[in-house]
Amino acid sequence: MNLVILNFQPSELAKIASLLFLAWWFEKHELSAGSFLRGFVIPLAGIGLLVVPILFQIDMGTTALIVACSMCVMFLAGTSLKWLLPMVVIGLGGIIYLATHIDERMGRLIAFMDPSKYRLGEGLQQWQALIAFGSGGVDGLGLGEGRQKMLYLPYAHTDFIFPMIGEELGLKFTLATVVAYLIIFICGTQVALNARDRFGVLLGFGCVMMLALQAAVNIGVTTSLIPNKGMPLPFISFGGSDLVMCFFLVGLLVSIHRHGQPFAPSVSPALRRAQQYCRL
Repeated sequence: MNLVILNFQPSELAKIASLLFLAWWFEKHELSAGSFLRGFVIPLAGIGLLVVPILFQIDMGTTALIVACSMCVMFLAGTSLKWLLPMVVIGLGGIIYLATHIDERMGRLIAFMDPSKYRLGEGLQQWQALIAFGSGGVDGLGLGEGRQKMLYLPYAHTDFIFPMIGEELGLKFTLATVVAYLIIFICGTQVALNARDRFGVLLGFGCVMMLALQAAVNIGVTTSLIPNKGMPLPFISFGGSDLVMCFFLVGLLVSIHRHGQPFAPSVSPALRRAQQYCRL
């Protein structure tokens, strides 16, 4: 008898928890969203409790994703940029410091600067990903006919599945994939703007940003636009934990849409600007 053990990544729960916490907090403290204590310190401390354990496991990608989405939600809720911008600078500095003091991360950073030189070492994945895109061309080699997944490209079924789309289905489908994520972003933003209350607005924006940023990082890594960082492509990469969380985020957006109404809650100037931009 075979015993099947289900594995689940606890960090995936932190993504949902951070969005729910921020939406709840800024709905409860709407009038003090611009204050230093309730609009910046306390929300940031709450997010810190979630991401510090993840950071200790050297998962900088998930940590950066949660923090980036949290900053976006805080800005939309009314937190001043004079407090958020220094945190962005400090965060980037911290990531650079850790990346340069951990051998594995430093190797990835050096390989990103010169992928052809390190194509047999730390730059192997991104170099083989570029070969996959080039092999596929415009029309692709055909579904299931890709060669890079035959042990040439590591993790071709998870973090680097986007190059396999390019190799087997061609440029047309890679562009279609990017357009699909843009549609999710645009539609999700409209759902958030028409939420019934402030909680729905902030939660909807957070769900959209979580999906959009994760897709952008994955596509950026596989096309050598940013240094290598393992992060699955939403809805496509193999892996149950991330897929469940992506569907959960979409489920939240559907729920917000079903209970939505014409946008009328009292909102911060940042939310009003977002509403105007998205309706142009």
